[in-house]
Amino acid sequence: EFIPAHLKYAEVLTRYNRDSEALEVLERAYQRYPDRVDLLKAKIEAQAKAEQWLDASLAARQFALLYPEHPEAEAFSAIADTNLRRFQSSLRSQLRGNAIANVLTGIAGYALTGNIFGPLSAVETTVLLLRGESAVGDSITHQLRRELPLVEDEEILAYVNEVGEKLIQQTGRDFNYEFHVILDDRLNAFALPGGKIFINAGAILKTNSEAELAGLLAHELAHAVLSHGFQLATSGGLIGNIAQYLPYGGLASNLLVFSYSREMERQADELGTRILAASGYAADGMHNLMLTLAREDTPSPPAWLSTHPDTKERIHNLERQILQSGFNRYAYEGVERHAEIQERLKPLVEAENERRERRRRR
Repeated sequence: EFIPAHLKYAEVLTRYNRDSEALEVLERAYQRYPDRVDLLKAKIEAQAKAEQWLDASLAARQFALLYPEHPEAEAFSAIADTNLRRFQSSLRSQLRGNAIANVLTGIAGYALTGNIFGPLSAVETTVLLLRGESAVGDSITHQLRRELPLVEDEEILAYVNEVGEKLIQQTGRDFNYEFHVILDDRLNAFALPGGKIFINAGAILKTNSEAELAGLLAHELAHAVLSHGFQLATSGGLIGNIAQYLPYGGLASNLLVFSYSREMERQADELGTRILAASGYAADGMHNLMLTLAREDTPSPPAWLSTHPDTKERIHNLERQILQSGFNRYAYEGVERHAEIQERLKPLVEAENERRERRRRR
């Protein structure tokens, strides 16, 4: 049992005022043993001591969402709320003190001078983040909708939204969810803070069933629910990635490459599969999609898969989760209707590809 040793070592480091090293020890230990409440509590306490209020809030919220049946889940939700209020209070203090430059690593220095929100000062950026992750997602979505070629076909959008609506009932977060389809035949998808989900048309065309598409959407929803995009935003990672690809230069491939950590992907796989199964879909929708993509013999993997490392390990973990949790692998697949939507979508993608080719030749 190595857990007490990790905790004791962190205590010793703290005693000698080596707080940052103590936090690193606890973070590494918790990544290895993510179900250990004692490690999580120690980590959150260390983050709070370091005034990393947002990190402490997100760590507590993620545990409550990933382990809703745990007897301390409600207590961790309360801890998350408390630390979020501390984070917001800290931002307000920085605004009053006119010391915004040091508020947020990366984002304040970046000052969002790219094509995300238009040029925003560090103060304006901080005000936006003070409004919360939904405000960040709304602002980015507004710009993306202006820049990207989106599907407007009502039947296709109704299909995607219907699938999404089933899933969001099981997410546990009260966001204003949105689903958008980009006219791009590459398989890609991404989630913005506050539940704004974008998928490429290729995500519909290259999935074999509604259940597989739902698995992909559930995974991205899990990233949003677990605030992974907001974590990237507050470190500058999300904004930098979006700035790299806007304005839309005529190529829809590899729209966004989010630098999700291994732990973020594990969490999104776990919660996404649980959302999928609870929504009445075949529980191995995501698992089957990853198997299909992993078997494709292509020089470069699909954009969505290439940004999600350790595919074989993740397939194994999904298989284990489905078996251990007793999820129904034989629930709704939705093959026929999915095929009908694919046929409706194909000419729209072909037309967009032709327009893109004409622009390229000019």
